[in-house]
Amino acid sequence: MGGSCAHRRRPSRPQVLFTLLLPLFCPALAKPVRYSIPEELDRGSVVGNLAKDLGLSVLEVSARKLRVSAEKLHFSVDAESGDLLVKDRIDREQICKERRRCELQLEAVLENPLNIFHVVVEVEDVNDHAPQFPKDEINLEISESVSPGMRTILESAEDPDIGVNSLSKYQLSPNEYFSLLVKDNPDGSKYPELELQKMLDRETESTHHLVLTAVDGGDPPRSGTTQLRIRVVDANDNPPVFSQDVYRVRLREDVPPGTAVLRLRATDQDEGSNAEFTYSFLGVANKAQHVFSLDPITGDIVTRQPLDFEEVERYTIDVEGKDRGSLSSQCKVIIEVLDENDNSPEIIITSLSEQILEDSPSGTVVALFKVRDRDSGENAEVSCSLSRDSPFKIHSSSNNYYKLVTDSTLDREQTPGYNITITATDRGQPPLSSSTTIVLHVADVNDNAPVFQEPAYLVNVPENNQPGTSITQVKAWDPDLGPNGLVSYSIIASDLDPKTLSSFVSVNQDSGVVFAQRAFDHEQLRSFQLTLQARDQGSPALSVNVSMRILVGDRNDNAPRVLYPALEPDGSALFDMVPRAAEPGYLVTKVVAVDADSGHNAWLSYHVLQASDPGLFSLGLRTGEVRTARALGDKDAARQRLLVAVRDGGQPPLSATATLLLVFADSLQETLPDLIDHPSPSDSQSELQFYLVVALALISVLFLLAIILAIALRLRQSPSPSTTGCLGSVLGSKSPPVLPPNYSEGTLPYAYNLCVPGDQAKPDFNFLTSIGDYPAAQDILNKDSSSALLASILTPSVEADEKTFNQVFNLTLFIRRYSNALQYNLFVFGFVWF
Repeated sequence: MGGSCAHRRRPSRPQVLFTLLLPLFCPALAKPVRYSIPEELDRGSVVGNLAKDLGLSVLEVSARKLRVSAEKLHFSVDAESGDLLVKDRIDREQICKERRRCELQLEAVLENPLNIFHVVVEVEDVNDHAPQFPKDEINLEISESVSPGMRTILESAEDPDIGVNSLSKYQLSPNEYFSLLVKDNPDGSKYPELELQKMLDRETESTHHLVLTAVDGGDPPRSGTTQLRIRVVDANDNPPVFSQDVYRVRLREDVPPGTAVLRLRATDQDEGSNAEFTYSFLGVANKAQHVFSLDPITGDIVTRQPLDFEEVERYTIDVEGKDRGSLSSQCKVIIEVLDENDNSPEIIITSLSEQILEDSPSGTVVALFKVRDRDSGENAEVSCSLSRDSPFKIHSSSNNYYKLVTDSTLDREQTPGYNITITATDRGQPPLSSSTTIVLHVADVNDNAPVFQEPAYLVNVPENNQPGTSITQVKAWDPDLGPNGLVSYSIIASDLDPKTLSSFVSVNQDSGVVFAQRAFDHEQLRSFQLTLQARDQGSPALSVNVSMRILVGDRNDNAPRVLYPALEPDGSALFDMVPRAAEPGYLVTKVVAVDADSGHNAWLSYHVLQASDPGLFSLGLRTGEVRTARALGDKDAARQRLLVAVRDGGQPPLSATATLLLVFADSLQETLPDLIDHPSPSDSQSELQFYLVVALALISVLFLLAIILAIALRLRQSPSPSTTGCLGSVLGSKSPPVLPPNYSEGTLPYAYNLCVPGDQAKPDFNFLTSIGDYPAAQDILNKDSSSALLASILTPSVEADEKTFNQVFNLTLFIRRYSNALQYNLFVFGFVWF
């Protein structure tokens, strides 16, 4: 796998050497994609098809935003073809300095999903630099007494190219006195030595001019020259001699300027001025001259500037010792710089997501970063860590690349954002560290349903409320943001009829205020149930329900209603008969009333407003029972009238009145004088009473005809003697008194039983005897009871006429008392007529 590069405008055709297969769908790249290009490629030249080498199609190049990143970006990616292009000038000597292997590290970044791949571009050297000498002219002085075979090291030429393009050889212009030797330095570089081949004669030729040429191994080769000027001086037999040919020194990089590095030792066997010599740097690079200084007399080498292992790991310096006779010798000083932990790790963010959804799964990539430490060895080994209590972790990739991923679920409602501090620490002594902070915002998702403030609502509303008024307000809280936290309210269920629900209550969808749409009536509707829903505006929407029970409170808006005694259609009251021999405490009757209200408003109390004889009767405050307070006296009137008020317990109280007519008598016959002793009706009622008398007469005639017919039929069927029976037993057992319609609840549970024996002269009238059941009115007179009654009436005896009169009268009175058709005044006038 690999790609080809664009051709440069020179004879060579650079090619991409090789690439490695790229694993797909792998979180970290096992081996980088490698390309090899020559330096100084033209801008826009193709390095290789990066998309193809990554296994991407042309469409994925733009869809996944393929790009490359580096500290200094020399390359770019074609968005259409996926080719890796040269973006800027690539000078190997400028980028990699003196390193023999020059590689540019790139990161290929893909999105959707986010991933990173390592790309290595190896820059190959081209022969773009010619060897160059430090000086255009080299001056030498050689004594004429020097024997052939004497050698002098010459200043070396510098060629920034490497490999075959670096300096290969030296050439000396042809002459008969000198030859040139080429030797290798410990670092592999070459240096020239001038060797004397023949004795010099200053008198014959005092100066020799030669040309020294340095040639590299490029194709075509490049060269550089310097003029070699050799002056022949008088004889100086012995040059200075160094104690060592090579001096090696190891120096820590953190030493301050002015630190003594080394003191050179050299001796000269000559005497006098010929034994005096000086030290000097020979062909030292400019960098070394700035970093070190050499005392020409003592030979002490001292640092002038701080050392930096990361820039230069080793210095190789040539030192020359020369006496005044121009005799000299050379040595080499190799200074190795020892690394110290003086560089903190660097954290470089290559890709970062500014926000992340709170429902992102564990392992979601948040950021990609790499760490770099310019130190070496253990000082460059870096470990990364995060601040505590953080739902993130660091996943190591390769080549000091790391991924920052989520370690657990996120919750924006608890933590809306994170300041993630990444700390990189090396293993130096003492360790150095650096930190960087990533700001990550957690984006909201609709993961919280609204929550009501109360688990259930109980609302009390008094009846007769004003329609349209608010009765309560519900409130739900949603911790989400934006539409996800916007709550609306509605009524979704009720125990009322859905068709009429809207006419009872409504709720404001924005504020949650519940309104009563009508005035409630406690007597018709005491309570009802609602189910309210709070729904947010998220997608999908979340909702919650809450129950609300509305209790309609009672107000005292209903007056008591008297069920017993009931009034006649003309407004008159029925009378109640009290035996003359009634003892004190005798239950005369009971006022029965009901109140449609409830609670205190329905607590009834009974009060006597007016009484014919206030001390004769007592009234139960709560029961409404009328009892005799004392025995009837001779002077007491036989007819008594009580006006009873029934009050409820409301504020203010409401009341109703009932009039009781009480007659003291032992039989019905005794009550007649009192009943007919009424004031003559007014002229306005005379006509009405006339019609009532006529109607009663007609009814009586029809009733007598029915009795005669029944007697005749009875005589034909059975000739048995007269039958005696008790009308009260007949009527009381099967046909109790008829109650007023619709007043079955709360009425007085008592009935009148009239017993008419066939062998007694006076009827026995039992008043206020309890009867259990209340059949219909038409069951009061049935066939058997009427036959028994008629047989009793027609029994022959001495007092037959009187018995017949009394039985007919009592039967007529009984019908009048318990028939809804005949009223009190009609009975009085009927009796007179009869």
